[in-house]
Amino acid sequence: MNKITELFKIKYPIIQGGMIWNSGYKLASAVSNAGGLGLIGAGSMYPEVLREHIQKCKKATTQPFGVNVPMLYPNVEEIMKIIVEEGVKIVFTSAGNPKTWTSFLKENGITVVHVVSSSLFALKAQDAGVDAIVAEGFEAGGHNGREETTTLTLIPMVKEKIKIPLIAAGGIGSGRGMLAVMTLGADGVQVGSRFAASVESSAHQNFKETIIEVSEGGTQLTLKELAPVRLIKNKFYHDVQDLYQKGTTKEELQTLLGRARSKRGMFEGDLVEGELEIGQIAGIIREIKPAAEIIQEMISDFETARKEIVNFQF
Repeated sequence: MNKITELFKIKYPIIQGGMIWNSGYKLASAVSNAGGLGLIGAGSMYPEVLREHIQKCKKATTQPFGVNVPMLYPNVEEIMKIIVEEGVKIVFTSAGNPKTWTSFLKENGITVVHVVSSSLFALKAQDAGVDAIVAEGFEAGGHNGREETTTLTLIPMVKEKIKIPLIAAGGIGSGRGMLAVMTLGADGVQVGSRFAASVESSAHQNFKETIIEVSEGGTQLTLKELAPVRLIKNKFYHDVQDLYQKGTTKEELQTLLGRARSKRGMFEGDLVEGELEIGQIAGIIREIKPAAEIIQEMISDFETARKEIVNFQF
């Protein structure tokens, strides 16, 4: 049995990213029902909305699922309280110090996973007592590490340092990608962008259709002064770049960003002025599919690639 399937009691070592505005209960339950681990993305939900999604997810699946909590968002204390009250058994934390909440969650019988972008933070998370690490490379969508370390270099570096299970994230949207990172030492994968372009994703249809139109080089990591984020190159992205060209300040960037920019883009479908977060792997996503079909394709692709490697000769 694989370390990740054993830890979460799931069939396949595939975890769906808890992406803001994409990861409601419909996507989380669909992934869990298909043998992966679905995650509800708490980062774009008011506390009571999160409670509603957890309750609906419990009705939609009998399989394990979890909640992703970016700790830089407000209402974290209330969110953690709801997670415990609703009996959630798996929590992925990110964008903050893992020491802040890990003990509290584990005291309440919750399996804790922390997302990092470097070996240094992986060690800190392990020391904080988390059960597993997600090491996320520079290719990933959404909020990202400032180090710009790619997944294929990050995974072996983190693997060398830690003793707990390791999940690879960033640029993984196929079974071949899954095989590549597992060959480098990962025990499982977290997949975001591929599930953003799923039938069950809560993102706006406009955003989903834009994902499958993204070509190589169509995204860029930016806004490092605030919180690094990988964006599709739309008008808003170019407005950000214009500020950089003029020699911008953190305050000017914050003013341009304003409030609810990501909601405007991904949830409301404003492809011009909205913030459209997606990973580099969008360049090979060509179709919006049900989550179950995505998982089955990944497993089939993984097995085909593994057989090819076994038969490979120099």
